[in-house]
Amino acid sequence: MRACDQGSNAYCAIDLVVRNGNYQSSDILLRDEGALLRKDGWTQAHGDTGAQSSANSPGHKLRLTFSTAAGDLQEVDLGLINRPWPIVYALSSSMFARAATMSMMLEVGTG
Repeated sequence: MRACDQGSNAYCAIDLVVRNGNYQSSDILLRDEGALLRKDGWTQAHGDTGAQSSANSPGHKLRLTFSTAAGDLQEVDLGLINRPWPIVYALSSSMFARAATMSMMLEVGTG
C-alpha cells in the first residue's frame, strides 16, 4: 500500500506486510530478511525506533525499514509510528493467526 506523510519531514513510501508460514517465528523471519539484504549488497542502518531494523540499497537509492508484526503494533499503540489502517489490520490478523509476519516500509533513499 502506498502511504504518504505530509508532516515536517514529508515522504511517500510503500508499506508491506510479509507473512511466511514456513517460519516458526517473526524474529527468525526478520533475521533471515536482514541476512538476505546484506548478501544482496544492502547496508544495515538504524531503524527509526528501537524495534525497527533498516537497510539501504547499493547506491542508497532505496531505504527499507522493517520490524516484526509485534514490534510495529506496539509502536503504533504507543504513538511512536503511524501505519495505514489496512497495514495495522493485516499485522494484527497475522499475529492472532500466529503466523510469522513482519512489516516493511520502502522509501526512496538519499542516493
